[in-house]
Amino acid sequence: MNINKETTIGEVVAADYRTAALFESLGIDFCCKGNKTIDEVCQTKGIEKDLLFQNIKKVLKTEESESSNYNSWPLDLLADYIEKKHHRYVEDKTPLLKQYLDKICMVHGKQHPELFEIKDLFNQSAANLVTHMKKEELILFPFVRKMAVAKNINSETPQAPFGTVQNPIQNMMHEHDTEGDIFRKIAELSNNYTPPSDACNTYKVTLALLKEFESDLHLHIHLENNILFPKSIDMEASINNN
Repeated sequence: MNINKETTIGEVVAADYRTAALFESLGIDFCCKGNKTIDEVCQTKGIEKDLLFQNIKKVLKTEESESSNYNSWPLDLLADYIEKKHHRYVEDKTPLLKQYLDKICMVHGKQHPELFEIKDLFNQSAANLVTHMKKEELILFPFVRKMAVAKNINSETPQAPFGTVQNPIQNMMHEHDTEGDIFRKIAELSNNYTPPSDACNTYKVTLALLKEFESDLHLHIHLENNILFPKSIDMEASINNN
């Protein structure tokens, strides 16, 4: 991949997801705000551009696992993967996190009132994600799969009730921004998921789970914003132009 100052963060991570860890360590958002160029983030964050280029190249030179090269996956496979891995992760972890947050608010809320806001924010995010994922599973992803079939057999794009695929994608990306903002606030309130000195084991586990939940959400959003969505738009255009 030819990387220059006008390359976006999302494009770099789409080409090789291993660069996500580098960007995260520098406080650079690669999912919700992945449309920022390298030049823009270096100016905003006060990062030396040449040093960032060196570190990116160092990551890209190491041997890559084929399973992490999401950019090469067929779109229907990627949609299946997002649904079975990331949607299922949210469904599995949400009840446990709600239970733990209730408990630590009751035990530690007096000494750490920020826990109540963290709990409210997580509950808001969880409710948003339930609706968001259902829209993807019932509306957007089935259409992506139909387009993949149409592309393979060189037929017309199937009729969609939403006009163009860009319409639900625009809505999904807006909702991704909302989730990103919520977890940035949770990270800030929890001192980047750092347990206080008086934290019990449940408190520590809760913060660790919230951090893991955010990391999974970042990959989830990245796979959609930077790979699945733009490729779906391109595929629709390609089919319609044939």
